[in-house]
Amino acid sequence: MQPSEYIPRESVVTTLYHAHHTWLNTWLRSRLGNACDAADLAQDTFVRLLQKTERFELKAPRAFLRTIARGLVIDHWRREEIERAYLESIAHLPEALAPSAEARALVLELLEDIARLLEGLKPKVRKAFLMAQCDGLTYKQIAEQLGVSLRSVERYIAEALYHCYVLRYEA
Repeated sequence: MQPSEYIPRESVVTTLYHAHHTWLNTWLRSRLGNACDAADLAQDTFVRLLQKTERFELKAPRAFLRTIARGLVIDHWRREEIERAYLESIAHLPEALAPSAEARALVLELLEDIARLLEGLKPKVRKAFLMAQCDGLTYKQIAEQLGVSLRSVERYIAEALYHCYVLRYEA
């Protein structure tokens, strides 16, 4: 093949799909222990390939697919953890006050978005931010609980707010 020869992305992904889908599905099933989730994430892996805008080389296609799939597995586990924590938090509510299935889905989506926003923060920064925003603690209380100076808490909160701002408005 000549360097100037163009092969459509869809053609490359189709070739990858036919050659490696079964292997990827098996690899995912061994990680997740669930055939349905493995099938979904295998499909999502190839969808991600179709959505990629940059060119990719396929010297090691299985390693390439595994890297994409591993990120999807981590996202899947994070979603499950968020859902489990949310369901535990509302389990004690009387049936009349429990959110509808639609409201639960919307809240879970929002919680996933928040988790994605905060995942790039250092642990102390994230903790200070959540203590301020969710627990309503003052900076002084946060400083005492984290064992840091008041100035450090101010920097942590500023860093978290800036991080969220950049992620929200960088596009």
